[in-house]
Amino acid sequence: MEQNWWQRTVVYQIYPRSFMDSNGDGVGDLQGIISKLDYLKTLGIGAIWLSPVYKSPMDDNGYDISDYRAIASEFGTMKDMEELISQANKREIKIVMDLVVNHTSDEHHWFIEAKKSKDNKYRDYYVWRDQPNHLKSTFSGTAWEYDKKSQQYYLHLFSKRQPDLNWDNPKVHEEVYDMMNFWIDKGIGGFRMDVIDLIGKEVDKEITGNGSRLHDYLKEMNHATFGGKNLLTVGETWGATPEIAELYSDPVREEVSMVFQFEHITANWPGEKWDAEPISIPAIKEILSKWQGLKHGWNSLFLNNHDLPRLVSNFGNDEKYRVDSAKAFAILLHLMKGTPYIYQGEEIGMTNFPFKDVDQVKDIESLNMRKERLEKGFSNNEIMESIKKVGRDNARTPMQWNDKKNAGFTKGEPWISVNPNYSEVNVYSEINKTDSIFQTYQKLIELRKNNNWIVYGNFELLDTEPNVFAYIRTYEGETYLVVANLSDDLQFLSTSYEIKSSIIGETPQSLSEVLLSPWQAFSVKV
Repeated sequence: MEQNWWQRTVVYQIYPRSFMDSNGDGVGDLQGIISKLDYLKTLGIGAIWLSPVYKSPMDDNGYDISDYRAIASEFGTMKDMEELISQANKREIKIVMDLVVNHTSDEHHWFIEAKKSKDNKYRDYYVWRDQPNHLKSTFSGTAWEYDKKSQQYYLHLFSKRQPDLNWDNPKVHEEVYDMMNFWIDKGIGGFRMDVIDLIGKEVDKEITGNGSRLHDYLKEMNHATFGGKNLLTVGETWGATPEIAELYSDPVREEVSMVFQFEHITANWPGEKWDAEPISIPAIKEILSKWQGLKHGWNSLFLNNHDLPRLVSNFGNDEKYRVDSAKAFAILLHLMKGTPYIYQGEEIGMTNFPFKDVDQVKDIESLNMRKERLEKGFSNNEIMESIKKVGRDNARTPMQWNDKKNAGFTKGEPWISVNPNYSEVNVYSEINKTDSIFQTYQKLIELRKNNNWIVYGNFELLDTEPNVFAYIRTYEGETYLVVANLSDDLQFLSTSYEIKSSIIGETPQSLSEVLLSPWQAFSVKV
């Protein structure tokens, strides 16, 4: 099998606004990231996925881009960006840019021009209709906004300040590919493609995801930009099934390296994510195992990001067993087949924020939901409980570097509150502890670099107690067992395997009859 660097590496996602502030204005920035590259090198990661740092009015924290070839002033300058790419490359870390091309900001010059008149040459860069249809915005309400001047509606599948680009127009393709090549020429390592499954939308049929032309567009994009350059490309595809994922990521199709699928994330959402129910471990086992079965494509492995609640709060126990449950999910996920993604702070077991009132909430999605639900008669308490559980701000609180003021993130006033548990949960104390969450991640990353069984081995789920997740990886005649008790209770495990050697975690003496302690996890060669 052809070896691509991204099959052996671990990617670390940085949310720049919340990672490290170098100038005391309360907002993380590029120089802050540069100052922490040695920390990331110590962790062992091989690539950074950088959430958007382009020029933006920040209506949706940078996912509303007003200039793809400029850097937002709060993050720094293009010179800082070039320095980040160069300093990261010196440490054998690649920078993966966030590519947001389903929509732009309403302050992008294309849209400013498009609004001037119906015959403006940029008019057709966006989606206009005389009458709205039933399409809804992800951020609540209709996906259509009326423009008084031209007496037409424009489409926005997200905020009304994020008008959708019209991918039916070949000029849009040219502009996007030209911009992508601008960044490739600067030496980046690839792209994470924001809601890329929406660019093939068929507006009049009310089809948004996985439209009929989507794969043609991706193939064309591949040939015009990153194809043949061994760059990492990962598409955010909320609606993907394993069959669809193979269409994206089968190398012979020349589309992208892999996709992010969200089936394991949305499994406990009965309708809207705000009504999320407790996680079912049997359902998670079934879904993750199913995704290990890709024959022709490649998998991404993740349990949290900037849009999702913190891993240990969502899937684990962030109180009594915070350390053990964080390590259990790390071991479970990182020994699967695919490219693992760590979200900043995950490697030290950062938790959800204990929201008390709405003044602490910054995220447009949460605030829109609150407005909508208050009108429907929900109580403020019910709404705050939902935000506490799944609101996007949970992931966006500042990185906790040490136990000093503002967790060492800024000398100023942070743009969003620091989680009050920073005196206990921080990088400084994690790095200096033996057998810490950080050291577990560090060891897992090292194992992947040096072991083909992790990268290429076959996967087989074992039949166990409902809350025990155990699987076998086999490669070239060797067999490895991975076990995690994903509960607060003792669990029984019985296998016929014999231990040859320990790989990682709390290894038992024998595998014939094991009483697993709460959140115990390990891997052994058998």
